[in-house]
Amino acid sequence: FAALMVAAGTMIMIDHVSAEPNKFEKAVSAKVSIVEAITTASGKVSGAVVEAKLEQKHDRLIWEVEVVTQEKQMMEVHIDAQTGTIIEVEAETVKSKRIHRRH
Repeated sequence: FAALMVAAGTMIMIDHVSAEPNKFEKAVSAKVSIVEAITTASGKVSGAVVEAKLEQKHDRLIWEVEVVTQEKQMMEVHIDAQTGTIIEVEAETVKSKRIHRRH
């Protein structure tokens, strides 16, 4: 793994390209870098970036950047990997896991 410091307190872990067969092709075809995607997402939603990944959805290459807000809400910012345009911002729902004990 390689680490990249983007902004104060923000670090990105970059996978080895060999982990996914077409990950390299996706990365090469994206005109918007991971750093640019994170910067764009951070400008839209303030908080801590916890994940950024490149996905192919509906014939589009999209950066999905997950941000945890100060209110502890997970937000996902979708950014067009060709233009850098924000496509969508959505709140992720996290299902809490509760442990049920029998008495």
